[in-house]
Amino acid sequence: QVQLVESGGGLVQAGGSLRLSCAASGRTFSSYGMGWFRQAPGKEREFVAAISWSGASTYYAESVKGRFTISRDNAKNTVYLQMNSLKPEDTAVYYCAAARRSCWTPTGASCDYWGQGTQVTVSS
Repeated sequence: QVQLVESGGGLVQAGGSLRLSCAASGRTFSSYGMGWFRQAPGKEREFVAAISWSGASTYYAESVKGRFTISRDNAKNTVYLQMNSLKPEDTAVYYCAAARRSCWTPTGASCDYWGQGTQVTVSS
């Protein structure tokens, strides 16, 4: 069992930056791939970024490439999402997910565990 708790969301102006964190419980964190998804009001959940268990591989949605960076610290059981050059269209609830097998599909339906989400609001 893995519990995930996101933090770091907030209100930021367009062009600004935020860093999201996702703290995981459990001693098997390093065996899970980790990812971030987001859901804007009235829209489906969408994939944002993912990182392999070792951190050697990363994956990004086209909409965030070059602006967002995913990383992890297995010693701290934490995954991060550094978000730069934020745009109003990045406004959403951001969710952390954990998976033993890749679940980095548009909606992440097969991911094993989910956090409760953290709100990110980007004003224009």
